[in-house]
Amino acid sequence: MGRIVAIDYGKKRVGVAVTDPCQIIANSLTTVKSHEILQFLQDYCSREKVDLIVVGHPKQMDNSDSESMAYIKPFLTALKRKFPDIPIVMYDERFTSVLAHKAMIEGGAKKKQRQDKAIIDAISATIILQSYIESQRNMNF
Repeated sequence: MGRIVAIDYGKKRVGVAVTDPCQIIANSLTTVKSHEILQFLQDYCSREKVDLIVVGHPKQMDNSDSESMAYIKPFLTALKRKFPDIPIVMYDERFTSVLAHKAMIEGGAKKKQRQDKAIIDAISATIILQSYIESQRNMNF
């Protein structure tokens, strides 16, 4: 079994999270500059077996795509071209930044840490991945 990689794609930064090889637990991996993410993923996939890439799908409250999809669509096209053998799915990312911020507060993070958008992006990717894993488990029960 390989890992699942989750991506919280933003204009400036990309939060990245991965599962363990058994695909049970989601862990924050890093935050990468948006223009470096494809190279980062290529390097990562050369070291680790990746079974699936989950990309956060920004949606409005009415379930329509948010404005962010304008820059995520070209990224998805490039991602599919770069990794044709790895399935890519989009997963709803509504509220992940809010949940990430709340998790930091509950975890005792200082105000300066809570203002670090790179940390928030990495935690958001982890929340997206954990939510995806749980949704797949629920489908199998």
